[in-house]
Amino acid sequence: MNITAIIPTYNRAEFILKAIKSIQNQSVHVEQIIVVDDGSTDNTKELLKHEDITYIYQKNSGVSSARNHGIKEAKHEWLTFLDSDDLWHKDKIKEHISLHVNNPDLLASFSDEKWIRNAKTINKKKHLKKEEPTFLNSLRICKIGVSTFFAHKSLFEKIGHFDEDLKVCEDYDLWLRILKKYKIKLINKELITKQAGHENQLSFTTPLIDSYRITALQKHINSEYKKEVLKEIEYKISILENGAKKRVDV
Repeated sequence: MNITAIIPTYNRAEFILKAIKSIQNQSVHVEQIIVVDDGSTDNTKELLKHEDITYIYQKNSGVSSARNHGIKEAKHEWLTFLDSDDLWHKDKIKEHISLHVNNPDLLASFSDEKWIRNAKTINKKKHLKKEEPTFLNSLRICKIGVSTFFAHKSLFEKIGHFDEDLKVCEDYDLWLRILKKYKIKLINKELITKQAGHENQLSFTTPLIDSYRITALQKHINSEYKKEVLKEIEYKISILENGAKKRVDV
């Protein structure tokens, strides 16, 4: 199995080299590492000048655009992703290869993840515990971390790429589109470390995040899951309304 790893980055010079090293230090070799620099204004480009990677610079267009750019430039049939502030554990790729060799028809997989903040492990809440995802059990929240995801390139040809119109929740949107037709198998091991709480994480700094999930859900209103999708949209609208009332009350 030949593999391309795709790292989108934007002004993360303090993290990017560690992310790259976590790929280079895998127990199984990753043939290509693509870093898509989404218009960084820090010293990212200078830092990466002598790294053994494929470096692509683009005008700032968002993380979905950066990942899609990486997918299009990938040389190999298997693709995997790493956000530039996350780290892979050394056997991550080995675990995915083992799973897919034993399940040759499987096009995608993901793993559990470890969360840290200020060098301390964060205990995951019950609703964030990993489970085998389906379309229906993935309607409420995003169950798959992009940095844990591993897939055959043909899956993107069948399903489409990350939605560049979504500032956030582009991963939630993609998982729903995949799960409507294909399985994404869970490796129930913590194979990456996510670093939480720093200032430029979109998922923590973007307001009204459920509005983006509603946009993603609207793509499925005319599907066989119409009833469940409409019910989830109503729930998310209620969350937004309650949030608006609290801000007015304050």
